Amino acid sequence: MSVSDQSAAHPSRVLFSGERQLPSLPAVDHYAGSEKLIRKALALQAELGPVFDVTCDCEDGAAAGAEQAHAEMCAEIVMSGDNRHDRVGVRIHDVTHHHWRTDLEILIPRAGSRLPFVTLPKPCCAGDVRTQLAALREIEHRCGIERPIPVHVLIETHGALHEVWEIAAIDGVESLDFGLMDFVSAHGGAIGGAAMKSPGQFDHPLVRRAKCEIAAAALANGVVPSHNVTTELRDTGLIRADASRARHEFAFLRMWSIHPNQIEPILDAMRPDFAEVSKAADIILAAIDADWGPIQHEGTLHDRASYRYYWSLLQRARSTGVPICGSVRALFAD
Repeated sequence: MSVSDQSAAHPSRVLFSGERQLPSLPAVDHYAGSEKLIRKALALQAELGPVFDVTCDCEDGAAAGAEQAHAEMCAEIVMSGDNRHDRVGVRIHDVTHHHWRTDLEILIPRAGSRLPFVTLPKPCCAGDVRTQLAALREIEHRCGIERPIPVHVLIETHGALHEVWEIAAIDGVESLDFGLMDFVSAHGGAIGGAAMKSPGQFDHPLVRRAKCEIAAAALANGVVPSHNVTTELRDTGLIRADASRARHEFAFLRMWSIHPNQIEPILDAMRPDFAEVSKAADIILAAIDADWGPIQHEGTLHDRASYRYYWSLLQRARSTGVPICGSVRALFAD
């Protein structure tokens, strides 16, 4: 069976039928608050391609009293020609802030048609997520936006961590993001400041538990787990090491960056091995030729269980910029 005839037998349909498949998101979510830094990030995105998202920060990026002007600026940038890949999202204020709904009332009518996601910070429970999500859906409907905009939810409070499995199961949630700094601060000094950076952030039992629970809840519900930022801005080796631990020890598939220096090292750490990508391509193409029946590859039996793994690996390769053969690239075009 040729690749061009695969619309009815596409990997995502055959291998994940009836299941909530993990979204294919870039491996880096780059946060920027000011107009200058957002445009600088967009210039880098135009150079590297859509291997990282840019998030316009309407929460911490907006000065007190200037929330409206900041949201209007972010909407203008999302709709601008500088946004070449439509991978520019926004973070609004949390549900306790007086301006959170106004953020949506500004952003959605002006830029909702091109927003890939809206990030919701600091929920204290699943009900907070539902409240903001319901408002988002109401404004979308009023504006005639038919595509439901996915939401990314920051898990950074005790209550959100307690209900993280319920949050992950909410329809419309695409990513669970760990907010390390606020999570540690929420413990009132019981967790030392060393846990806000490496190696403490990976070694403190309560922080390790939070990361494991977030990743497990996300992956079980077809949601992408996104790791917190690293505080290191210049040492690319340390940045890469933090991203590598996040990926390989805690199964995070995406990570925040807050400085352009962090983007490439994070991508390097998140990329799958090129040799395994080549193997995955061979196996998936052979599986297609076998109408998704069992095959042998290099003396090893493969069936749909391993096909799921290798297709997911190819999706990760694509999202991190690893070269993929043309026949497999055609599957992504489908």
